[in-house]
Amino acid sequence: MPLDNPLHLLLALGAAAIAGAINAIAGGGTLIAFPAIVGLGVTPLVANATTTVALWPGSVGSMWGYRNELAGARSWALRFALPSLLGSATGALLLLRTSADRFERVVPYLVLAATLLFMAQGPIARRLGRKTGDTAMTNADLPPPPLGYLVYQFFVGVYGGYFGAGIGILMLAVLGAMGLTNIHQMNGLKNLGALVINAVAAALFAASGIVRWPIAIAMAVGGLVGGYGGAVLAQRVPQIWVRRAITGVGLMAFVWLLARR
Repeated sequence: MPLDNPLHLLLALGAAAIAGAINAIAGGGTLIAFPAIVGLGVTPLVANATTTVALWPGSVGSMWGYRNELAGARSWALRFALPSLLGSATGALLLLRTSADRFERVVPYLVLAATLLFMAQGPIARRLGRKTGDTAMTNADLPPPPLGYLVYQFFVGVYGGYFGAGIGILMLAVLGAMGLTNIHQMNGLKNLGALVINAVAAALFAASGIVRWPIAIAMAVGGLVGGYGGAVLAQRVPQIWVRRAITGVGLMAFVWLLARR
């Protein structure tokens, strides 16, 4: 059965809709979408590139939702965006130079790492929440980011361009370590970083010709629908159960990807 037949496209749309809703409620949607696309018969390397392209519109929506939080941090945000851009380009080019067989060998461990990052998201977010407040900061209030942290963000970009799942919590952790105290501003900068990382990677993957466009388009539609539905349900669904389900799927995906090599 061809991969781009209506049934596969419908399944891809459904997987992306679930991923989009999960991203709106608790994050971690890539851990649902990526294994689902591999399960349709797409090679892991192509599935990774296709998923990155398909879910990029969600990054635009997230960034737009937090645009006002960056009003007092635009010049600082440029310093955060540059290593994100350079790192993502490096990671995406590394992926494009990785053979399909080699990526298939390493991808189970990438999924496991992303799952562990997702499991750590709750404790880290609670720790950051105890340290942060809601008072807006101006450019003058923001401490210049130390070079070491910008180097760290470069490597977050490398990981994001190569695989991507879990970059949000990595960025929140470093923003807190940089001394930022406004959680809304931190989320805005995190979304900016994700937008840049995903945009660069998506552009390079699209130019490379490895993206399965029918699947990517179906997933993009599903992600937008799921993201809207998830935003509506976010106040009604207990996040703890969603998070446990995502963790379970991530661990099962690790075992399945390991076994299928």
